[in-house]
Amino acid sequence: MRRLVFLGPPGAGKGTQAVLLAREQKLAHLSTGDMLRAAVAAQTPLGQEADGYIRAGRLVPDELVLRILKDRLRQPDAASGFVLDGFPRNRSQAEALERISPVDAVVSFEIPNEILVQRLSARRICPKCQSVYNVESRPPRIPGRCDLDGSELVQRPDDLPEAVATRLDVYAKATAPLLDYYRERSLLRPVNARGTPEEVALQIRALVHGTP
Repeated sequence: MRRLVFLGPPGAGKGTQAVLLAREQKLAHLSTGDMLRAAVAAQTPLGQEADGYIRAGRLVPDELVLRILKDRLRQPDAASGFVLDGFPRNRSQAEALERISPVDAVVSFEIPNEILVQRLSARRICPKCQSVYNVESRPPRIPGRCDLDGSELVQRPDDLPEAVATRLDVYAKATAPLLDYYRERSLLRPVNARGTPEEVALQIRALVHGTP
């Protein structure tokens, strides 16, 4: 099982787990946000096209994101498999992905909303190096200061409790049909995302090795 999609609401830990699994299994970690930023930074033709939308404050169209993804899948590190993090986000994107590459399994991070609100509300970011902390589970050594560069940590506006609740509601409405889509194809693999990163990683490892 080498071609995986990780799905989960904001704060479920899918990004952390995608990085860990990709490193361990020598798979490409594919995040659409990272791919867009890399394409823009490299000023590839697709990146220049995406940059036009970003500078105008518009969403990059699905068709362009898929072209960038298709281009990324041609790179050597993706030949042995990939972990696709946070994409697709809806059924039409899932159907388009199917035309680009088959998927072996879709890992769905299951976690109650109240835990997510608590997690995200406690998150703090270093504006300089982008290190992420949690004032409850992973606090900095000096309260309010980044361990790496001493910058004052900030809370993103979309991590405020009321904003988190809205984000979770949007995710649930957009993703429910997508979960059904993958469930109908016997590709959905739920994991309990309530535990520590180490506990969740063990579940994912067992799932990856235990599924043909």
